[in-house]
Amino acid sequence: MHRLAADRHACYKGRNRLLDRSMNNLAVLPLRKRYYAPSQETWVLAILDALSRDSELSQRALARHLGRSGAVVNQRLHELRARRLVRFEARDAKSYRYVLTPEGERLRGEMISRCTSEAIHIYTALKRHCRERLERLRAGKILKIAMFGASETCEVVLSAVRDMPFRIMALVDNDPAKHGTVFHGYVVSSPRVLELVDCQAVLITSFGRQAEIREQLLPLCRARGVEIATL
Repeated sequence: MHRLAADRHACYKGRNRLLDRSMNNLAVLPLRKRYYAPSQETWVLAILDALSRDSELSQRALARHLGRSGAVVNQRLHELRARRLVRFEARDAKSYRYVLTPEGERLRGEMISRCTSEAIHIYTALKRHCRERLERLRAGKILKIAMFGASETCEVVLSAVRDMPFRIMALVDNDPAKHGTVFHGYVVSSPRVLELVDCQAVLITSFGRQAEIREQLLPLCRARGVEIATL
């Protein structure tokens, strides 16, 4: 029971770290994504959130943060003022301070709650997907695995694997800056250690670079008879 409680606590902490990171970077949206392109509502939330954190932001600075043109940001700010969500306060003869009204703060809070709820659903679906892939490895009696990619995706995989009978033999990454650092209890190593690690499979814990990493691993894994698994 104590182990189960600890695993659940660790899972919640991992999920909350991802959500906190997402919300803390809300004003700097990951733009032009194929499947999760920001909607107009997302842009409203991003502007409200940015101004709530720093009402001294100029239109130019706000446009730079959001990756939008100054003209678009100017239009959005005037729309928010018309909706009484943002108040323009003159700083001097040429510039304004953009301050959220009480209604703007209220709407920002509601939108963050909805955004967080959606993020939790996405996190849960991603974790379920990872568990399904891990179950296939377990069914094949592949229990000693190395992970390639110390990223947010790997954090989800580590959360999913906690109550499963796998042994994580190594965690590697191509980024030299990560080598020797500790990632959720595992020391990140260079991929070269895979030449020495006793593992049955290397699980690529990166969605964005799976094909590239697979090509990198093929010669070594073929020579050692190690399976390459992807998410």
